[in-house]
Amino acid sequence: MPVIVIGADTPGGIDIVRSLLARDGEVRAFVSDPDVGADLKKLGVKVAIGDVSDGSHIEAAALAAFSAVAITEAATDGRERSFAEAPRDVLVMWAEALANAGVRRVIAVGSTEPDPAALRTAAPEFAIVDPGNADPTDLARRVATLDEATSL
Repeated sequence: MPVIVIGADTPGGIDIVRSLLARDGEVRAFVSDPDVGADLKKLGVKVAIGDVSDGSHIEAAALAAFSAVAITEAATDGRERSFAEAPRDVLVMWAEALANAGVRRVIAVGSTEPDPAALRTAAPEFAIVDPGNADPTDLARRVATLDEATSL
C-alpha cells in the first residue's frame, strides 16, 4: 500500500524512507530540498518537491496513499515555510491535507514541540513515535513496523 513520508529530507526521514523501501509497496516522499529529492528518485521513490506549509501540495502528493509518515521536524527546522509561520499551524495544515487526501493511517514522528497530536484528526488510525535519542536505524525500523501493522 502506498505510503508518503512528509519531511523525508530531514536526517531521520531519509532512514525512514530507506526502511520503507525494504518492503513491498509504493513509497512517496515530500521534500523541500531538490537535491535530496533527486537522490530519493534514484532509489525508486516518487518525489514531490515543495513548501511543507503548502497544504494543497501535501494533499496532492498524498492522494490515494494508505498511510503517511509525518516528521514534525520539517515544521521546525530551517527550511522556508511560506504558508504558515507557527509549527503547530503547519501540522494543522498537514492534518487537513491528509484527511482530504483520504489517508487512512498517520504515523507522526516527533516529540513535544510542535505537538504531534495536532495530526490526530488526519486519519482513522494514528500513532506517535517519539524519536528521543533513538538510533536513526532503530527509529526507522519502528516506523516501518507500524506502517506494516494490521492496525494501530
